[in-house]
Amino acid sequence: MEPLRQTLAQALEEGRRLSDAAFASLRPRAFTVRPIAERHRLIFYRGHLEAFDWNLLCRDALKRPSRRADWEKLFAFGIDPVDGALPHDEPTDWPTPEALGPWLKTLRADVDAALATAPLEGWLQGGWAFTAAIEHRLMHVETLAYLFHRLDDEHKQPAPEAAAAPTGRLVDEWRHVPAGPAQLGLSRATAPYAGWDNEYEGHVVPVDAFDVQAQPVTQEAFERFVDAGGYHEPRFWTDAGWRWRTEQGVEHPVTWRRVAGGWCERRARGDRQLEPSAPVQVSWAEASAYARFAGARLLTEAQWHRAALGSPDGSSRAFPWGHAAPRPGHHGNFAFAFDGTTQVGAFPAGQSAFGVDELVGNGWEWTCTPFGPFPGFEPAPFYPGYSRSFFDGQHFVLKGASPHTALPFLRASFRNWFQPHYPFVASKFRLVRA
Repeated sequence: MEPLRQTLAQALEEGRRLSDAAFASLRPRAFTVRPIAERHRLIFYRGHLEAFDWNLLCRDALKRPSRRADWEKLFAFGIDPVDGALPHDEPTDWPTPEALGPWLKTLRADVDAALATAPLEGWLQGGWAFTAAIEHRLMHVETLAYLFHRLDDEHKQPAPEAAAAPTGRLVDEWRHVPAGPAQLGLSRATAPYAGWDNEYEGHVVPVDAFDVQAQPVTQEAFERFVDAGGYHEPRFWTDAGWRWRTEQGVEHPVTWRRVAGGWCERRARGDRQLEPSAPVQVSWAEASAYARFAGARLLTEAQWHRAALGSPDGSSRAFPWGHAAPRPGHHGNFAFAFDGTTQVGAFPAGQSAFGVDELVGNGWEWTCTPFGPFPGFEPAPFYPGYSRSFFDGQHFVLKGASPHTALPFLRASFRNWFQPHYPFVASKFRLVRA
């Protein structure tokens, strides 16, 4: 097998290993559960990963005959409902994991055969569509992590003890970032098969000088906003954010629960006392409300690039710490180094050239930039709706990485996005002052 096919096969095998391990952590009855109202039941994801690969690589690119058209359609697409339009399906509307098993095995075998023999041209040029399928799976491994976070312990298999998290060093400081260029996106001329469509076309944005928090907002800092009545003060919220807060009865971060004497936090292995120096996980609406409360605002996408990847001399880095390959647990909390967020300031080796901590890892970082196309955007030929369907002004860009973000997504050009009222993604934020 030539080097490109071998590399793709190894990456696909690793992605399957991670997704198989995630599903193996569930008890059988968990597959009928919908942990988050805005997402599918877990059985969907069991079928979706293999159906997506087969639909993209075998049906669409190679024109293979259908294996089972009804299931290929049923498991084709996830959901991201807006305006409160939640799904209303029943568990009986879905096949059981046992019924899916032979079909999923067949789909994998077809994909493996395609990877071994298909000409790497057209949609498959440079392995682009295969890489997209692999990255799509890794995205869903991360999605599964926060979905499983919402499950009761009765739905999970016993898990081994997680690795001990390092101790952080909390600093209440700001860093000055001088004016300079920010490199956004990828160039089709130099990296035509290296990213998703929304990462093209690469361009440089001039960024004015600004001051940014050295570390993300912590749970302790956000607790002051809660205690000060921030969730009951309309002036801190956008109109849409205030409607969401009042209609949904949101009083505090989704992972928090009030107990005698304070707060505890829902974690993957049950509730525990709130970790004051960990980054707070909230929706964009809550983060922007806190920013107004603090007399500041969120970073723009370009400011994140400048703070994370820029240098005083105007050059750009591949990562905040430089050009060295990312080391999970050394440069930051990403790629499954730890099972959840850690204390802020625990990874000084990951600081940017301007001394800013944790711009990659420990949570995706909200920006105030609506998700939209770069100049020269062209939809991917193999997945034309991947980005374009979300250029609606109702999603915001996130940068960086979470504890469950795989290494390929640490590339500078990668862009994540979510709705402003979605509180479940492993996120964080920091403040900026111009």
